[in-house]
Amino acid sequence: MKRSILATITLCSALFLSCKDKNELIEVEIPNASYTDSIPSKGDPKTVVANQGAFQMKGLNYGYNDLEPYMDGLTVETHYGKHHLGYCNKLNDAVKGTPMETMSIEEILKGLDLKNSALRNNAGGYYNHNIFWEILAPKAGGRPTGKVAELIDKDFGSFDNFKSQFSEAGKSLFGSGWVWLIYQNDGTLKISTSVNQDNPLMPNAEVKGYPLLNLDVWEHAYYLKYKNERPKYIENFWQLVDWSKVEYRLSLIK
Repeated sequence: MKRSILATITLCSALFLSCKDKNELIEVEIPNASYTDSIPSKGDPKTVVANQGAFQMKGLNYGYNDLEPYMDGLTVETHYGKHHLGYCNKLNDAVKGTPMETMSIEEILKGLDLKNSALRNNAGGYYNHNIFWEILAPKAGGRPTGKVAELIDKDFGSFDNFKSQFSEAGKSLFGSGWVWLIYQNDGTLKISTSVNQDNPLMPNAEVKGYPLLNLDVWEHAYYLKYKNERPKYIENFWQLVDWSKVEYRLSLIK
């Protein structure tokens, strides 16, 4: 309402005689921000530190604003410094005083009691976001090479087929969750989705395996910049995928 009034005043000031003569107000519609708008951050990811506990934030290999124009700085800062940090701190609370304090996050997820919602949500949120930030980079994108490229061609027919199927999985996932590229025990790749903060390591996963790549489709990952345009967010996600990091993750599988 205030924006409409200001726009009216501005317009009438520019066309003063017309407004005065006709004694009427003209309401001007203010366009909404588009996905190309930049929302910069003045923060530094190095200042994001978890409360004392078994698990800590792994940091980012880039600044908040470095993923522009595909991911704005304010979204990255809020996503990493608020949401991800929150999962980390609550995970530490959930494992405090238990044998899980000395376990790896992967061990915790694989042996998870699904009825323990605090542990399930926060262990998943911590682990899922670690991968998400790891496989993103400025000036990335393009196509994979090496073993990852070979497996994608073998299991999906081509990179374009894989990209299309992965993107469609993200567009069609109802509510909040994740899309995954998983390396299965039989040596094949598979695309899957999970709701909330679940992931392929958990006992309830429909498709189990080692995550190579993931995409966060919770609204907090894109809503400041893209509003409700999840497909545009997914389209631009491919400009940020660092395939060398995906290849590195594959190399860790024994």
